[in-house]
Amino acid sequence: MSAGAMERLYEGADWDFPILQRLHDACEDVALSELGLDLYPNQIEVITAEQMLDAYSSVGMPLYYRHWSFGKHFTQHEALYRKGLRGLAYEIVINSSPCISYLMEENTATMQALVIAHAAFGHNHFFKNNYLFKQWTDAEGILEYLNFAKGYVAQCEERYGHAAVEHTLDAAHGVMSHGVFRYPGKKKLDLRGEEKRARDRRAHDERSFNDLWRTVPLGPAKSMTELSLERRKALLGLPQENILYFLEKSAPRLLPWQRELLRIVRQIAQYFYPQGQTKVMNEGTATYVHYRIMNRLHERGGISNGDFLEFLQSHTNVIFQPAFDDPRFSGFNPYALGFAMMQDIERIVTDPDDEDRQWFPEIAGAGDAMAVLRDIWANYRDESFISQYLSPRLMRQMRMFQLHDDPAVKEGIKVEAIHNERGYSRIRRELARRYDVGWSDPNIEVVDVDLVGDRRLILHHHVVNGRLLAEGAARSVLQHLADLWGYDVLLREIGPADAVLKEHGCSPKGTALAA
Repeated sequence: MSAGAMERLYEGADWDFPILQRLHDACEDVALSELGLDLYPNQIEVITAEQMLDAYSSVGMPLYYRHWSFGKHFTQHEALYRKGLRGLAYEIVINSSPCISYLMEENTATMQALVIAHAAFGHNHFFKNNYLFKQWTDAEGILEYLNFAKGYVAQCEERYGHAAVEHTLDAAHGVMSHGVFRYPGKKKLDLRGEEKRARDRRAHDERSFNDLWRTVPLGPAKSMTELSLERRKALLGLPQENILYFLEKSAPRLLPWQRELLRIVRQIAQYFYPQGQTKVMNEGTATYVHYRIMNRLHERGGISNGDFLEFLQSHTNVIFQPAFDDPRFSGFNPYALGFAMMQDIERIVTDPDDEDRQWFPEIAGAGDAMAVLRDIWANYRDESFISQYLSPRLMRQMRMFQLHDDPAVKEGIKVEAIHNERGYSRIRRELARRYDVGWSDPNIEVVDVDLVGDRRLILHHHVVNGRLLAEGAARSVLQHLADLWGYDVLLREIGPADAVLKEHGCSPKGTALAA
């Protein structure tokens, strides 16, 4: 395909699979030759509205084990969709190799071109190159691991009963958000290897099991109270941020198959962990890429003026950002903020002013916008991206300001900073903090347990900015945790100077998870 004019890719709104192939090839030509993207192989699949609803219910994964919560989500989404109270995504994209993009069959040809450019090239490049995804996910093995997990859960239901498996998964899902390693240094996720290790563990259990061991008398156990507190914590790996990992390894009443279920839930939670930290960057990258590709296809004659206007209407809807006094305002639209920052970085690199040179001396006037953007996409997450690259000009354009609500102050809400010389750094710092998982997610750790005493599990929540846990949510999660642990659980909320601000306690339900 030449770098100049091209033949029209399609006419009208209808499409067929040869048209999809031409659209993919045209987008790929721009993505590789002009944007320099580095991609996984693409797999494009077309699905119905009902299949899209089904994908919603299982967090977009093509293979997943069965659980009642997925059916609940499907029913909720379907009811709203049928009543016209919500629309559906144009696409869903999977961080896997090959990168799977699901397209709605109801889309017009122009919309198919848009979502191919957005998902199969924008998201694809970000998944493959961003350091968080490279560090924490295994795109090569995720589909095989999900297939293994689905089969393993089905086998457990057949062998141990649907109710027992459902009870264990309910509890594991309740603690799922606290089932990840949040800091580097742990071994990279290897899902293909994990599947093999799981099979080896089951084979070993079957070879080594002998019911006669149940009749062998146990000798006196050495009391861990004889050891120092530091020694006991070292043996148990405490404190431990990954609660599911601790339960999998140390919960005294769980059976081997239940530990494997916890391991499955934990591996999947870890796989999704980077997505929550890169929403602005991921969507901003994909939106910027589809905007560049669609504009280039129009310039070269691949799509008509009418089709391009259809694209612009959809694109404008995607990046719409309500003003702060608009009833629809609920924070910053990640598509809008991410796309605006990508365009602003392109401007700083290619046409900077004196203010840009002062704030961004490393990239101002560098000339090659795509090289700078590719480097940013690879090496930042939302919090560091905003704190480094949100410019004063964009703050003025989006009319950003900071509000402070202090219950101890009679005046209540007050404006702390506006988009001026004194407020730029503060606004950027405060907005970036909103995307910092250390600031937004509760920091809860297992800190102690006496396995030969009362076996009560003790956790600490390190309170940030005075925000205590919601009573109902804390009670619900602690109940799941107590059911998995099998004994009492105590959660302390720790404030400044290690002061205990509040305590939550919970005991396991009468029906134990393990016999």
